[in-house]
Amino acid sequence: MPHSVSFAGVVLAAGESSRMGTDKALLPWPPAGEMQGRETFLSAAIRSLSLSTDFVVIVTGKNESALAPIAYAHGASIAVNPDPARGQFSSLQIGLRDVLNRGRDAAIVTLVDRPPANAATVQSLREAFEAAPQSVWAVVPEFSGKHGHPYVAGREMIEEFLQAAPTASARDIEHSLRDHIQYLPVSDPAVALNINTPEDYAALVAKS
Repeated sequence: MPHSVSFAGVVLAAGESSRMGTDKALLPWPPAGEMQGRETFLSAAIRSLSLSTDFVVIVTGKNESALAPIAYAHGASIAVNPDPARGQFSSLQIGLRDVLNRGRDAAIVTLVDRPPANAATVQSLREAFEAAPQSVWAVVPEFSGKHGHPYVAGREMIEEFLQAAPTASARDIEHSLRDHIQYLPVSDPAVALNINTPEDYAALVAKS
């Protein structure tokens, strides 16, 4: 039987962006054109998820005061990780608890340190999860053999994440449960990008 669920979006944005030297959530995106200076990785991520979800929650850390105005201006809410030094997985757990506490059954999770997947890709991930059998707990995009974000986590996968230690790795948990994961090939290269340094961002801008 296919899934019948309600969806929330989760954007993990609590990192300190130490290798970038500036908060990656605030990087301009798109980098040129009429929207320059007004759109960021964060606002673009919210837009990317919002059409396929009931709401979007941004998990912040020490950068809450910088990101909250952008989140609220785009209709998203904030959940604060009080100790982001514990790692990204602790932020994931905070975001997923918020999803369940607000009565949703599934989360579409992405990272803020990249250009967002296009809205059609996000919707295709949601539709794949909705059509999947109950044995599928998550749908993960695949581009050129690489797995990426955003991915859909259903209630069973969310519970697995929440039962793990805050220092665990989402990737390790996913690998241990790969029989419950559907990998969906997509044509969107953004799902597999990682922007960690100024050089990464400069190369991305040059291609855009």
